[in-house]
Amino acid sequence: MRKGQFVVAALVLSAALAGAGMWYTQTRAYYAPVDAASDAAIIKLTTYEGLAEPLLIEGFDGLDSFSSPIRYRACFTTPISLPTLTETFQSHPAPTPLIAPGWFSCFDAEAIGEALEAGTALAFMGEENIQYGIDRVVVIDGEGRGYAWQQINPCGEAAFAGDPLPEGCPAQEEEE
Repeated sequence: MRKGQFVVAALVLSAALAGAGMWYTQTRAYYAPVDAASDAAIIKLTTYEGLAEPLLIEGFDGLDSFSSPIRYRACFTTPISLPTLTETFQSHPAPTPLIAPGWFSCFDAEAIGEALEAGTALAFMGEENIQYGIDRVVVIDGEGRGYAWQQINPCGEAAFAGDPLPEGCPAQEEEE
């Protein structure tokens, strides 16, 4: 093998290894399953009185990551009807389903978004400021299938950007 061929082969191999490493870290390395018996598997909805109440669910499947508060995703079913849910719990003003890793097949952000647009699923406020600036959003469709994820709220967007907080935002706790 000539020197040039060796250099090219080394470059191609190192690029392939770097690409494989990048793919693995983005899609697998930081995610872990959520134990269905853990507190993270308790799906709560916020009542009109502002209380986060546990929702009766079955068949929970979830994943989370220690590296980011917005990597949480969950799928489940609930026997509670949409009319009952809408009478009891607050809707979420701006649900934006976040993409899950491809291997987490129960959570299809595009299909959830389409169901929200079509009105066949409704979004509820799960827990507001589950971590400062992060809300848990819960979506339930007419067949009782539910999905949950965490997304940045307007207070979080402003705080993380270093901008003044919008009216009505809770005070941020000082980091030590």
